[in-house]
Amino acid sequence: MANSSNLILNIEGISKRYGGLQALDNVNFDLKRGEVHAVVGENGAGKSTMMKILGGIIQRDSGTVVYNGEPVEFKNPNESISSGIAIIHQELSVLPTLSVTENIYMGRMIQRNRRLLWKEMTKGAKGLLKRVGLSIDPGTLMNDLTISERQLIEIAKAISIDSNIIIMDEPNSSLSETETKILFNVIHDLKKNGIAIIYVSHKIEEVLTISDRITVLRDGRYVDTIEKKNATVDKIIQMMVGRELKREHVQNPNIGDVILQVKKLTSSKFKNVSFDLRRGEILCFAGLVGAGRSEVARAIFGADNFAEGEIIFENNKVRFHRPSEALSRGIAMLAEDRKKLSLFMGLPIRFNMSISILPQSKRTFFINQKKINKTINEFVKTLNIKLSSVDYPVSSLSGGNQQKTVIARWLATRPKILILDEPTHGVDVGAKSEIYQLIRELAGAGISIILISSELPEVLAMADRVAVMHEGEITGILNRNELSEEKIMAYATGVLSR
Repeated sequence: MANSSNLILNIEGISKRYGGLQALDNVNFDLKRGEVHAVVGENGAGKSTMMKILGGIIQRDSGTVVYNGEPVEFKNPNESISSGIAIIHQELSVLPTLSVTENIYMGRMIQRNRRLLWKEMTKGAKGLLKRVGLSIDPGTLMNDLTISERQLIEIAKAISIDSNIIIMDEPNSSLSETETKILFNVIHDLKKNGIAIIYVSHKIEEVLTISDRITVLRDGRYVDTIEKKNATVDKIIQMMVGRELKREHVQNPNIGDVILQVKKLTSSKFKNVSFDLRRGEILCFAGLVGAGRSEVARAIFGADNFAEGEIIFENNKVRFHRPSEALSRGIAMLAEDRKKLSLFMGLPIRFNMSISILPQSKRTFFINQKKINKTINEFVKTLNIKLSSVDYPVSSLSGGNQQKTVIARWLATRPKILILDEPTHGVDVGAKSEIYQLIRELAGAGISIILISSELPEVLAMADRVAVMHEGEITGILNRNELSEEKIMAYATGVLSR
């Protein structure tokens, strides 16, 4: 632990249990004035629970929190904020129908004699927006802003509270590279002014760039705190998951004949897309955002229409007009936005897993619950889904386990082709490793995989072949022995084309 004379926050032995789940177990943490202290760990490691306790959102079961030399226990968020602790949540808490100024000053409007001082607040908002690199009118409605702009306004709001501690929970999850640089500059300015930052992130390289110290949590327990100078990506990952992760490509020796041919597929989003897919093959689609990869996959799956071209599946020409037709023939697709397009967040895990097989589980007018339970238990065990009960809402799961739930749903249909659109987006390194292993096992069992990914290390680790897209066209299809990050980026940016 750090020298106590320079500490602004010291946490010792805090624990929190939700029903049968031990979210935090005897966790320690401290924070120096004017430092960036990162907190990392897999989904479900307890990071968010610890931040919610500091923010007064939930109460700890045991342990002590000493802030500015005094023991504290915040009963609600207002107590935490008024003491000088601000939280920027991963799930943005903006009020979309109100203006930027109103969002920044909500709950603490500047007033005199019961009159709101709009000129003073507008002037203050302009100064705060400038600090986070935004040149927008403070009167703009939040609804009219991009996600990244909203994220930066949340940061501006935290700065405006005149905080001693700012907790940033995945603060750049929606920011571009340029906006992330602005965020880092803001953090450096805050440090110079003696403000302490708790920085929660999945991005290890980013953590090594911005932090002074790094604390690792695993399964609700404190693992260790290390100085930045002693940290490496591999060391932090090993601390997070408790083991070394294999990131090298594993060749499947049993790739079979062609199962899918796509010939000159064309729509308003892509043109002349041609490729084939073999049994048991992992074919990755790489490219920059907006290249048309997801749109091609959705057209094959019957979720979107296409104008021209052919799809030949198992030597038969097909055209699916809706996803249910593709599913009935043995093609399943996991969409990129699992919360919006794949999961019913308020409904039980059981329902989310079994919805794809409910039609096949009917006996006359009744659902064969025994068959469904058997399938659910099989996938919970096979995919190592960490849960308290399948009757809890799927929102109670970590991001990685939510993703596994969606994968289980589609595997229950026994697909011949599985399309995975950014399957590890938003999940931690441990869950990524498990998902990679699962994908390899599925390919080894003869299931053909189309894997869409924006992460080049993921593509290089998983692909048997790579189809690279640029502005709606396939610019290159690379065999395993041709793969390199440089070559993929050359095709993705249009520098090279076939």
